Amino acid sequence: MNNIKIAENFYLREFECRDGSHQVMLHSELLRRLQQLRTLLDRPVIITSGYRNPEHNRRVGGAPHSYHLRGMAADITVQGIEPQVLAEAAEKCGFRGIGIYEAFLHVDTRAQAARW
Repeated sequence: MNNIKIAENFYLREFECRDGSHQVMLHSELLRRLQQLRTLLDRPVIITSGYRNPEHNRRVGGAPHSYHLRGMAADITVQGIEPQVLAEAAEKCGFRGIGIYEAFLHVDTRAQAARW
């Protein structure tokens, strides 16, 4: 399901809600910037969390107004690149919301810049 190539290096299934429902919502700007990041790094960008439906978002402890709920956010990893270094590359690609965590990086396409 959702095995549709939507960019040079991404398939729609990568952005599905991780609750098994195959639901997906994806903002075009998020996809465009993730593809820019993939091209810049010349390494696969792994989406560990893309779209979340409200129930799944609550279950995983997501923020009530999370950008994941609108298909405007992704939690990502890139093998061999620490989240702090990945954040610097994400900023170069125009991501406005950037959250650095121990094992992954949150990126989103919110209107105003935010870092945590």
